[in-house]
Amino acid sequence: MEFDLNDQGDIDLMGLKQMLEKLGVPKTHLEVKKLIAEVTGGSSETISYRDFVTMMLGKRSAILRIIMMFEGKSEADGAKPAGPPAKRDISSLP
Repeated sequence: MEFDLNDQGDIDLMGLKQMLEKLGVPKTHLEVKKLIAEVTGGSSETISYRDFVTMMLGKRSAILRIIMMFEGKSEADGAKPAGPPAKRDISSLP
């Protein structure tokens, strides 16, 4: 979130450049463009959260698979019940 300069949910060229500088690994504009193209497969000029996690943890990381599995389940279970909550009586309270 710190490097999402336009609050779009993605990290663009300048945001990634600032992040790398803060980490002590400054890169040129061309190097950052190549990095973005490598991470996104050339399909985008910005890095999404999912692309960022893949980049930071590596494609074969077990932690990455667990994170992606957890996020996939949370997206699938995201449907909230409609309407007001069910009524409760005194006996159901803790």
